[in-house]
Amino acid sequence: MPDNTWDKSRLPSRHVTVGPERAPHRSYYYAMGMTEEEIAQPLVGVATCWNEAAPCNIALSRQAQSVKTGVKQAHGSPREFTTITVTDGIAMGHQGMKSSLASRDAIADTVELTMRGHCYDALVGMAGCDKSLPGMMMAMLRLNVPSVFMYGGSILPGTYKGKDVTVVDVFEAVGMHAAGRMSDEELHELECVACPSAGACGGQFTANTMATVSEAIGLALPGSAGAPAPYEDRDKWAVESGKAVMDLLRKNIRPRDIVTMDSLYNAALIVGATGGSTNAGLHLPAMAHEAGIKFTLHDVAEIMRKAPYIGDLKPGGRYVAFDVYKVGGIPVIVKALLEAGLLRGDCMTVTGKTLAENHREVIFPKDQDVIRPVSNPLSETGGVVGLKGNLAPDGAIVKIAGMKELRFEGTALCFDCEEDAFAAVDARAYKKGDVIIIRYEGPKGGPGMREMLSTTAALYGQGAGADVALITDGRFSGATRGFCIGHVGPEAAVGGPIALLKDGDRIVIDAGKGTIDVDLPEEELARRRAEWKPRGTDYNSGALWKYAQLVGPAHLGAVTHPGGEAETHVYADI
Repeated sequence: MPDNTWDKSRLPSRHVTVGPERAPHRSYYYAMGMTEEEIAQPLVGVATCWNEAAPCNIALSRQAQSVKTGVKQAHGSPREFTTITVTDGIAMGHQGMKSSLASRDAIADTVELTMRGHCYDALVGMAGCDKSLPGMMMAMLRLNVPSVFMYGGSILPGTYKGKDVTVVDVFEAVGMHAAGRMSDEELHELECVACPSAGACGGQFTANTMATVSEAIGLALPGSAGAPAPYEDRDKWAVESGKAVMDLLRKNIRPRDIVTMDSLYNAALIVGATGGSTNAGLHLPAMAHEAGIKFTLHDVAEIMRKAPYIGDLKPGGRYVAFDVYKVGGIPVIVKALLEAGLLRGDCMTVTGKTLAENHREVIFPKDQDVIRPVSNPLSETGGVVGLKGNLAPDGAIVKIAGMKELRFEGTALCFDCEEDAFAAVDARAYKKGDVIIIRYEGPKGGPGMREMLSTTAALYGQGAGADVALITDGRFSGATRGFCIGHVGPEAAVGGPIALLKDGDRIVIDAGKGTIDVDLPEEELARRRAEWKPRGTDYNSGALWKYAQLVGPAHLGAVTHPGGEAETHVYADI
């Protein structure tokens, strides 16, 4: 078939472009300046999370124009649209963070509704901040039309007193300032230079973790996630992504042909190998759920634990995403793991080739120490591990990358919301050996499962990062470091054991063994459970109320609908 001839008999856009009964629909396309030839071509959604909320997404509008160029060059008709983003750096440390995780599912929902409503045939999805990456990939899997994902790119590192810095240094500086270790002038100087360009947070935090996943799982072109947001090199990748989606449309290669149990294994392994964000324990199960695959927090954690830790990346290590780009990008990490026989190389990708075929010509660079060879890892086991025990029967997760001590024993200091915990930390109302409990912050209880970066960063800024542990049914930022256990389930709002803790209870965490327990007999826990009463929230209407009614447990991805397993039709086949 010639490139510019399309049989629309099986494409969704036939419902809005083909036949005399669609004349009113076509009149709308003529109104937007489209030609008859363009209307006859496949309609390709070009979805971005562009907004002016934060630097993470500010470059996406520019990059979308390059995607559209690629689609047009390959004889498709691009139709650009935007969806929301809640950017964690702005939402962090206050009630706004309740909107963050809920935004992931809202992004997937709004992309689905736009694609369904207008009968687009394929999708290029672009995202720049933590929840927007999995949200966009979830939409691709839900719709199952030929799709390509592209990351908007990382921010360039800032420079302060001759050292590379990121926004996490500013969060930690707040704690230093509170402890009298940094002046007003120094804090102001740092905040002015920490984020010098467009792009997402520079370490192996959630955005870069999920960007790494996008390549390893096969939904993004290999190499496309590396270039920083301001670089024109990123526009080249955008053009290529536009061309690639048209090739997928011709070959009828769909996201569910790409995202399988094997490619999910690859994704979890590369997160562990790079010391990536614990939020991958939420997002990978949610992506799998869209495809009708059961892949839980426990599965993710078990795979991560097997991974050699080879990426010396912040927050546990020394380097940022820009350094990875300079040594060859994510293909270098994939190559190291393929050469060691750790990745499943026969998985299909958006190039139409397998993961192994895509990386056959990549040469692992020897004259760098950003990414280690598997034969010389930073540690033999992965940077993220799962925990289970009588305090977390449904599991929990902790990032151990860069940690020396894997066991912590101490006494509970309980708070029923993040604000109270932060106030106590800010006032230094804790002692060495405390296990700070932050509960009623889970998916339902928050609602919204907030991240706790403000609290953890303040502890580090005060020099107490190694002296205390934190446990929450909420989340920790991908930028968090230290003994911080998140995703504890069942959550407090449904009467999980974390709700039953009292100040002074003895807590034992052993990341080496994968356990998390409170030293109480089952009879005492049962007595407390009988006395426990559910708590209300102030979110009794609106989007967060709706989210709380629908959201499921963290270990299954905190999803809000039945997923692919319940489908009786897939959008791509309407």
